[in-house]
Amino acid sequence: MDQFFDHNGCTVRLAFRLNAFSEVSRHVIVICRYHNKWLLTSHKERGWEFPGGKIEPGENPEQAALREVYEETGGVLDTFFPLGEYEVSNGSTSFVKTIFYGSVVDLVDKNNYMETNGPVFEDDNILDARFQEKYSFIMKDDVIKNSLEQLAQLKF
Repeated sequence: MDQFFDHNGCTVRLAFRLNAFSEVSRHVIVICRYHNKWLLTSHKERGWEFPGGKIEPGENPEQAALREVYEETGGVLDTFFPLGEYEVSNGSTSFVKTIFYGSVVDLVDKNNYMETNGPVFEDDNILDARFQEKYSFIMKDDVIKNSLEQLAQLKF
């Protein structure tokens, strides 16, 4: 299990397995590709980031992943799988987020992308590009770096 601090100084623990923490996952993030490009969303406040969000009542993490990708990008996931989980703690509160990797088969043009401005694409080396100002702080910590490295080891 990896441990580090995020952009806000919170402790982050990352595990590439499910049920790694005593707390149940209540959020998802989906690292996804569309036509050999990274598919991200342009969050109205934070900037470019992979789609994700809260797991709604009655949903499981897989259902939330499908919904969040569609709501925020119009993307329809073809294949996807859980990569792991991470816990963020500020000492008094914490949350757990499930990390998915997925391939988008179709992109639907929508009138409303919820709290985002819709899909954006990155075809450059995202490990370097993510430090540009247009990217969300969520993209800049070791969760993304380590997850992308894990995907590379898995040949994705």
